[in-house]
Amino acid sequence: MTTIGKSIEINAPISEVFTYFARPEHMADQFPEDIGLGVLPIEVKNGFGVGTIFRIAGDFNGKKLEWDCETVEYIPHKKIVAKQIRGPFKKWKITVEFEELGEKRSKTGISVDYDMPFGPFGSLMDKVKLKKSAERGIENGLYRVKALLEGTGSIPVYVTLDAYRALLQEKEQMKCSVSEAIVKLINSKAVIAKQ
Repeated sequence: MTTIGKSIEINAPISEVFTYFARPEHMADQFPEDIGLGVLPIEVKNGFGVGTIFRIAGDFNGKKLEWDCETVEYIPHKKIVAKQIRGPFKKWKITVEFEELGEKRSKTGISVDYDMPFGPFGSLMDKVKLKKSAERGIENGLYRVKALLEGTGSIPVYVTLDAYRALLQEKEQMKCSVSEAIVKLINSKAVIAKQ
């Protein structure tokens, strides 16, 4: 069995950080686009809490993998744990932990415990290639989330990827920045509401 993990400090309130990670589909935003990671909620329970089932699929070093996970622990502002319930791994469990460091500062850690399929060959493949790649992926993902939540990234925290793509189209049509497009859209809605 292999355990990998990384943590990072984020200059954002713990409530925002937890809200971001509580939505499993946000996991896809943390990985490079060439992986083509997709996370699809299948069954949502208790506001994405315990019992929520979601599917993860992607291309990992040329191997397409897909597995279903279930959220098995959900402690607001403290911890989220999900485990594989169907898929290629002998075992796969992800834990995201949160620690408040101040009013607008928190620490987030991600650890993954997994056991590769394919017996001794899978273990060798993990040691030679996958473990280091997965560690880099977690670390890069945490830096992406940090940028998003601190406002230095390209996607605002409470906007889904699809909504952001639609916003980018509006921005292009309006020939302005994303921030200006948001303000113009809100102002135009206010004008319509007054009429």
